[in-house]
Amino acid sequence: MQSVMSLNKKQKKQIDVARQKIQKLRQRLTGAKAQMDDPQEVKNLEQEIAAQEELIKKVQEES
Repeated sequence: MQSVMSLNKKQKKQIDVARQKIQKLRQRLTGAKAQMDDPQEVKNLEQEIAAQEELIKKVQEES
């Protein structure tokens, strides 16, 4: 894995945005698990989190 220092500004911004999205999604996931009104919502949130984590990996590998 490349160090964060070798990323350019655009890549750093993409990673920052993805991490912020993951943080918000995890909060929503916690709430969704607590209520369990819609089990599909939990799956959707987990998939979105995985997609954002994959994006971070991809950006880091491009550097």
